[in-house]
Amino acid sequence: MLHMKDLDLKNKRVFIRLDLNVPLNKGKIISSERIDRALPTIKLALKKNAKIIIASHLGRPTEGQYDKKFSLFPIFIYLKKKLIGVNITFIKKYLKGIDIDSHQIVVLENVRFNLGETTNNIDLSKKYANLCDIFVMDAFATAHRIESSTYGICDFVKQSCIGPLLYSEIKILKSILNKSKHPIVTIIGGAKISTKFKLLSSLLKITDTMLLGGGIANTFISMFHPVGKSLYEINFKNKAKILYKTKKIFLPIDSRVSTSYSINSIATIKSVSNILPNEEILDIGNETIKKYKKIIKQAKTILWNGPMGVFEFPNFRKGTEEIAKSIANSTAFSVAGGGDTIAVIDLFNIYNKISYISTGGGAFLEFIEHKTLPILEKFKKQ
Repeated sequence: MLHMKDLDLKNKRVFIRLDLNVPLNKGKIISSERIDRALPTIKLALKKNAKIIIASHLGRPTEGQYDKKFSLFPIFIYLKKKLIGVNITFIKKYLKGIDIDSHQIVVLENVRFNLGETTNNIDLSKKYANLCDIFVMDAFATAHRIESSTYGICDFVKQSCIGPLLYSEIKILKSILNKSKHPIVTIIGGAKISTKFKLLSSLLKITDTMLLGGGIANTFISMFHPVGKSLYEINFKNKAKILYKTKKIFLPIDSRVSTSYSINSIATIKSVSNILPNEEILDIGNETIKKYKKIIKQAKTILWNGPMGVFEFPNFRKGTEEIAKSIANSTAFSVAGGGDTIAVIDLFNIYNKISYISTGGGAFLEFIEHKTLPILEKFKKQ
């Protein structure tokens, strides 16, 4: 595969697809990890005197509609502070063309505001390709998605290549896959099983034990007990049953619940078999924490993606904190990935205690599953 470092970028319009999808709270960046990991790529393009176009998505806005809370403007401001002395501008409307000079950076507004982005629309892919001479794919976290700015653009641009961050992620993950020691413990949190069902299925083939938390766990719990007004997916109960038959999945036995959902909500610890209709599960309970920590202690390899609950709320943080610190203190080789997971690592200051932190969530899980990604296969065929 062609690598960005090996190409002559001087005076070339270079469209760099990064993953700057960082968590925000009222326009303020909570974790800058993904942006910081992308800075070497930007600096390499500057060194090569390229005309730099930076593209990324942020969150999941309604496609085709501008929404200020999903604007990349706060990320642009952060980049401006990190790249002092560099001519860097922000553009909202860019599909009809951009005027750009060498050694200049143009940050494009959220690509997901463009109609057709997530469906890999051909016309949109052509418009992206018309903006540049070279396309650099360096957004590992979205490398598993077949979208216009991550995949479709390759079919119409003059030249495309892999970026340094994507290359580094793949190289390290391949090494991990080839050297994984058993028992492998996989810890999965997050909101929905529907977005991770295929990944869970594949991970269960290589993992020895899977520990679940968050809304994903609620869907499994709902197979046996009512979960009140907790987040869960009733349409995936039957599929959850199939996965559960592997006997590798461990579920919470108690939870922190509340009758309201707010930062000031009071937590009550209850057995998962005793959730009332007006209560919702927002974190794992103390007995579950003990059970999970015991399993983690025996692991030789740990794959971690997602929090155990609503860690943003102080009263529902303990489960995520205890499991995160247990992973950090483990002697196992630990791999963590995903935006929320990185935010957790930052929050509890365990960055140096995780063996490898991937910028990707779904991408790193899918790479573990298939040992490749759609964009990599496309680059191989060039």
